[in-house]
Amino acid sequence: MYFCFSSKLIMQILNLNAGLSNKNGGSLTAEEISGQPKLWKKLSENFFNVSNEIEIFLQDAYSQIDNIILTGAGTSAFIGISLQGPLFRNTKILTRAIATTEIVSHPQNFFNEQQIPLIISFARSGNSPESCAAIEFADKFSAKCFHLIITCDKNGALANCETSNPAYIFVLPEEANDKSLAMTGSYSGMLLTGLMIAYIKNPEKIKDQVSILIQAAEHIFSTNVSKIQKIADIDFKRAFFIGSGGLLGTATEAALKLQELTDGKIICKTDSYLGLRHGPKAVIDEKTLVVYFLSNNEYVKKYESDLIQAMEHGNHTMYQLAVSERLDKVYNFDAQINFGIDNLNIEEDFLPVCAIIPGQLLGYYKSLQFGLKPDNPSVNGSISRVVQGVNIYTFENENSLVSKG
Repeated sequence: MYFCFSSKLIMQILNLNAGLSNKNGGSLTAEEISGQPKLWKKLSENFFNVSNEIEIFLQDAYSQIDNIILTGAGTSAFIGISLQGPLFRNTKILTRAIATTEIVSHPQNFFNEQQIPLIISFARSGNSPESCAAIEFADKFSAKCFHLIITCDKNGALANCETSNPAYIFVLPEEANDKSLAMTGSYSGMLLTGLMIAYIKNPEKIKDQVSILIQAAEHIFSTNVSKIQKIADIDFKRAFFIGSGGLLGTATEAALKLQELTDGKIICKTDSYLGLRHGPKAVIDEKTLVVYFLSNNEYVKKYESDLIQAMEHGNHTMYQLAVSERLDKVYNFDAQINFGIDNLNIEEDFLPVCAIIPGQLLGYYKSLQFGLKPDNPSVNGSISRVVQGVNIYTFENENSLVSKG
């Protein structure tokens, strides 16, 4: 059973009344962040209305393919980082997260006439040139391929991209098509869609997890917003986001959100708990905010614990924030944000859906602190809602890649 706070109530909880948000140029971003629980509810209902069609398409694909590619650009590419594990474990088919920006420049690294991939494409609007170009390269150079397109805009280029290969298009509810520059609801919505596809044979688990995620998000909104606002007021100059497995995707997206919404005033990096030791830890100093996304997997937590304890040695941080399913009093974090659902369990694969919300809110409030407009924080127009200036060139290299026709 789903229950969602009204968007108006959540906006009040966030202290984001219409006047304040409009004055600061942040009303769209505020509404899109706060509207995610309601979006997830509607999205899951829409998904189950067509899940039989999706399952039939996937059964045909799985019977023929030998690999799965999860693709998108920017934020949409990070979705694949969180999904490659669940899809691999549930299908037993090699699954890779490969950005369209990699595919378009080096298609010969990912497609050949001996293999049949399923390409799962993610995009908010799908109007970035790489979106359709990746599909065209897959069609041109694969023996055969299948396309599962997940997008938030039924009128976007990706949803209307032509292909001679089998394809299924799933369009999220209109509410997922964020109007602000930074992707928020579109990101979590497409991520949740990917998880529902990974677990499509277990609809009861999906419904149970969506219900818990909604409760977790509403707990964050109702109890942790003032904490995040205070953290945003801290004068940190850098931020480092750490996660592993699916939460590495969350960390990567959270880093981009803070960097985008502050127009690059805060330089952000991301890495895994084990990867951080191999050089990246050097950038952490007394002006750095460190954000830990914590797993609820006992095996994974051993590696997290080792790294957190090692942070006491070497350069000291300015502030350490942990985001976790439950409050963990073992470590001496400066602050913790938990999901407040002690009697319920979020599957590790589903943690990224709600774990991103603190990262979105941190970026939003830091943007306001800098006097920027969160809906369009880029002062000189260096970044835009849909990427500009990308040319797609004809690929001709018969020595490394052979066209099927």
